[in-house]
Amino acid sequence: MKVEEIKPYSSEGEKAKQVEQMFDSIAPAYDFMNRAMTLGIDRWWRRVAVKMVKRTTPHSILDVATGTGDFAIDLYRKIKPEQVVGIDLSQGMLDVASKKIEKYGLNDAITVQQGDCLALPFEDASFDAVTVAFGVRNFEHLLQGYQQMHRVLKPGGMLCVIELSTPRNRMVRWFYDLYTLHIIPWFGVLKSHDKSAYRYLPQSIAAVPQGEDMLTIMQEAGFKNCQVKRLTFGTCSIYTGKR
Repeated sequence: MKVEEIKPYSSEGEKAKQVEQMFDSIAPAYDFMNRAMTLGIDRWWRRVAVKMVKRTTPHSILDVATGTGDFAIDLYRKIKPEQVVGIDLSQGMLDVASKKIEKYGLNDAITVQQGDCLALPFEDASFDAVTVAFGVRNFEHLLQGYQQMHRVLKPGGMLCVIELSTPRNRMVRWFYDLYTLHIIPWFGVLKSHDKSAYRYLPQSIAAVPQGEDMLTIMQEAGFKNCQVKRLTFGTCSIYTGKR
């Protein structure tokens, strides 16, 4: 089954609407659960990605599926671009992001807005870099999402995508499946009371294109010099490309 067909609540209806509903539901618990699900390693994954983006010295960055704003904040703190814009379907997640941005005194540096990642409300060639952290598997149409990100990038601009992935090693995979298929859903219900959301997570990770398959979609969308960097026994992949 394609990742676009994996939906949080029902096989019927638009995936985007269900994803928006799901993240609105789990927004208050999202940061806690994200740390728990990745054992805190997600912080390191983002640091690795930030260093990769920093090498291109971008002046403007669009963070797609920005969620609660952690990646957007990391990008600004480490790179200090003139502008960071975050966009997300879920207003609930953006409300959490806005509180963080205000808490850290970054209102003049980072702006967030609600919007559809498949119809980005920006002009062509608007940003030096586009980033996505743990979000592309939630796109209703993956290729269309990449095409939109390609469109808003300036020529020579960089795309950087962090996404969870399935480890190849059989022993690591056994522990990974136990954790993602059983422990995370159980723990997620206790914390967020949304059973479907944390069942959707491992299903979407298993279904999302990985490695060369993801790079092929990026290339089809127009990206060049596409590469993948695998981290932590293959449980996370960082994909990069240039317009």
